[in-house]
Amino acid sequence: MSAAEMIETAQTISGYWTDERIMIRDTAREFTLNEVLPIANRLDPEKGDIPDELIEKMGEMGYFGILIPENLGGLGLGYFEYCVVAEQLARGWMSVSSIIARGNHFYRSIPAATDEERAEKTRLMAQGKYLGAFSMSEPSVGSDVAAIACRAVEDGDDWVVTGNKYWCTFADRADFLHVICRTDTDPDTPRWQGLTGVAFEKPRGEFPEGCSGAPIPKIGYHGWRTYELAFDNARTPKYASVGKQGGAFKSVASALEGARAHTAARSIGLAQGALEDAMAYAKEREQFGRAIEKFQSIRFKIATMATEIEAARQLLYHVCNEIDSGRRCDTEAAMVKYYAAEMAERVTSEALQILGGAGYTTLHAVERYWRDARLTKIFEGSSEIQQRIISDSLLGK
Repeated sequence: MSAAEMIETAQTISGYWTDERIMIRDTAREFTLNEVLPIANRLDPEKGDIPDELIEKMGEMGYFGILIPENLGGLGLGYFEYCVVAEQLARGWMSVSSIIARGNHFYRSIPAATDEERAEKTRLMAQGKYLGAFSMSEPSVGSDVAAIACRAVEDGDDWVVTGNKYWCTFADRADFLHVICRTDTDPDTPRWQGLTGVAFEKPRGEFPEGCSGAPIPKIGYHGWRTYELAFDNARTPKYASVGKQGGAFKSVASALEGARAHTAARSIGLAQGALEDAMAYAKEREQFGRAIEKFQSIRFKIATMATEIEAARQLLYHVCNEIDSGRRCDTEAAMVKYYAAEMAERVTSEALQILGGAGYTTLHAVERYWRDARLTKIFEGSSEIQQRIISDSLLGK
């Protein structure tokens, strides 16, 4: 029995699993192995973009609308199903697993003048035909979100935005940008209360008028580009505000449980892919007259890797269940994001070690999993930020 089959068997008898969830998992795995993985193996070494055709197929599968309510064209499912799909997609290419957030997490950010327009755009979003990009970080602002300096000033019926943003992935190909700006500069107002979300609608392949972008060179997370943006008196209608004026900090913070669960799912998918590839290689690679899977050092590595993956997976299921039940789990979400990200770097590194010199080439996907796993310790709150959240919960601030 393969590692994937053993895990699927264990999951099937778990209390979390229904027939529908098993079908969703198995369908996503088949889609990944048949559609995502071959494209990733071909395009990632040349830093190519996720093809539009693959995005269209993902839209047909419903992957952009897992969290979107059924009455708005989505599947109306929960974070458990969302993370199950995300894990499987990350087993192929983390960028593909990430792009589904450009629908699922963005339907409340859609710029629209009327409820009817918003509903129609949401239905398109669920099909992958109307997607967003999120811009919060700045050249001097990362974890300290309250320090955001990019300004949005009211001018009649518009917001006028000026300032620089950093780390905006998918900015070029998205249909709109959700930008966190400072709208209150009163020194008596707490920094975190002065932030507002502002949306810019734009054509795909372009930036909004008054905004320019330059791609940031990255060592991984290929498949799409990440940009530094410069806003110079860029205008957008005030109806394109996202949430309440001054409420962006709380809005972003409230979404972090789900975002961190998503990152944990991506981390687990990367580690699972690396484990499966390492096991397959160990069966085929011979040294000293026998397959290296026969050596105890290799067997113990694989045992440890599989154990750590499953531990992260079970913690993720608990967190997803808590989110879907409406219970607060910010500490547990920080735990699973922290543990899964750290685990993914360890496991993918061990997989590369099992492949030896072959693992250090772009001829095998393991090096991609390794590079992408390193990023999971940084985005959606670094490992150090997660440790602070967890320790503050246990020991007090």
